[in-house]
Amino acid sequence: MTPAKILYVDDEAMALKYFERLVSPLAPVLTAGSVEEGRAVLLAHGADVAVLVCDQRMPGERGNELLRHAREYYPGIVRMLTTAYSELGDAIEAINTGEIYRYINKPWELESLRADLKNALELAALRSERDGLMRDKLLAQQSRLLANRLAALLMVGSAVHVGAHDQALHRFAEAARAVGGAEPQVDWHRWDHADLLQAEALRGAAIASLLREAVQVLGPRVDPAAALPALARSVGGELSGDGVLVADASVFTALLVSPAGQLPTAPQCAWLAWLLWQDGQARVTPAQGGWLVRPAAPDALRADWLADAMERLGKDPA
Repeated sequence: MTPAKILYVDDEAMALKYFERLVSPLAPVLTAGSVEEGRAVLLAHGADVAVLVCDQRMPGERGNELLRHAREYYPGIVRMLTTAYSELGDAIEAINTGEIYRYINKPWELESLRADLKNALELAALRSERDGLMRDKLLAQQSRLLANRLAALLMVGSAVHVGAHDQALHRFAEAARAVGGAEPQVDWHRWDHADLLQAEALRGAAIASLLREAVQVLGPRVDPAAALPALARSVGGELSGDGVLVADASVFTALLVSPAGQLPTAPQCAWLAWLLWQDGQARVTPAQGGWLVRPAAPDALRADWLADAMERLGKDPA
C-alpha cells in the first residue's frame, strides 16, 4: 500500500491544530509534540507516512535530529523542516547534509504550504512506485539465481555420480521447498552480472569437488536402512525410529541460499552428497523438533520435473 499520511512534529499545541486544520483536506495528518513522540509515531505508523514535517526549535532534541533518524530508518519518507527565518542556517545545513527535501518558513503562507506538501506527496508516491518496481526486479533476479543454482547442481551431480542423479536432485529440491526459506542471499548493489556469473561458476566447481570427496568417503552404496547412521553423522542429525531427525533446516537449503561469493563448505554439501550416494531414495517430512528423513522409493519423474521444481522452489510450501 502506498503511504499517504503527513506527520507534523511541533511542541506548540496551537501550531499542531492549525497545521492539521489547513492540511487535512490534502492528506490525513498525524501529529507529535516532540522528537521523542515523533520517533514513537514513526515506529507505529512509519509504513503509512509519506511526508514528515518537523519544527526545528523544540525543547530537548531539535527537529533535525528526528529528520536524521527518519533518513536512516525510513528513507522513503519525504522530509521537510519548518523554521523561522532567523534559523535559516539550520535549514541550509539540513539540506546540505541530505536530511530534508526542503524547508518551509514560519509563519506559513497557506497556498505555498499546500503546494509544497502536494509536491512532497507526489515525490513520496514516485519513491514508493520506484521502490515497488525495484523490489519486483530484485525478486525476479533472486528467483532466476535460485533456478540457476538448482540447474547447476543437477549438472554437477551428473558429473560426480553415475547413478540416479536426477532423482537425487528431485528429492533435494523437494526437501528445500518443504523446509521453506530457499532464497539466495545476494547483495545486488555489489554484484554486476559478469562478476556474479564468475562467482557462481567458481562456487559450482567447489561444490563438485566437495561432493566427489564426500561420495568417495561414503564408499559403496548400502541398504537405505544401514545408510541412515551415515546420514546422521554427516548432517548432525539423530536416529529416530525409521529415519534421521534433523533440527537445523539449513542442512537442506545451504547450497541454494548461501551468499554469493561465499565458497561452499563440506557440511553444506553433506545432504546432497548422501542423496547422490543413495540415488535420491529418501524423503523429508516435518516432525516434532525438526525434519525427519526416511527411506523412500524413487518417484516417476516427468520430463519437465526440473522446470517445475524451479517454479515451485520460490513459493511457500503448499
